[in-house]
Amino acid sequence: MSLGRPPSTTREEIEAVALDLFAARGFEATTVDDVAVAVGVGRRTLFRYFESKNDIAWGDFGSVMERLRAALVERGADMALMDALRIGVVESNSYPPEQLPGLRIRMTLITRTPALQAHSALRYGEWRAVVAEWAAERLGGDPGDLVPQAIAHAALGTAMAVFGRWVDHPEEDLGERLDFAFRRLAEGFATVGAVGG
Repeated sequence: MSLGRPPSTTREEIEAVALDLFAARGFEATTVDDVAVAVGVGRRTLFRYFESKNDIAWGDFGSVMERLRAALVERGADMALMDALRIGVVESNSYPPEQLPGLRIRMTLITRTPALQAHSALRYGEWRAVVAEWAAERLGGDPGDLVPQAIAHAALGTAMAVFGRWVDHPEEDLGERLDFAFRRLAEGFATVGAVGG
């Protein structure tokens, strides 16, 4: 008697299982086969969703970039550029509470796993490109111009500083920390004391 096809696997299910394995065993010690077996699919099925193990760690980065782009564009041209950037970054990094543990695992991997650093550089480049394109449009220039690039690099550095701290301080609110750091960036860190909040 045939039991029919197994239930379809989702990208989110693969991500959740893989992140749990990475957290328990370590990223480098966990193979693609380990993930496939834990999910109950073959390697070919897994690779239909993700091109590599590195991509599993990053998740659906394309949708992250779409959220960031949409959040930035939503701010009208009448809003100050750095305010629009701050609000856009905070909004695009707003997650429901049930997703935060998985996000923390993901960010721990991304910021602390040497094997992911080269892949991470590519993703950081994509993030900066979204910000630089938006800034250039706001300023009437080219994304490769110095100022849009400086804004993009400063924004990424600020966001990564917040995520790095949030990984170690789960009691802190990610959105509040992003808002705080981007406010300080906008004012040139003029009101920050030695600790800086």
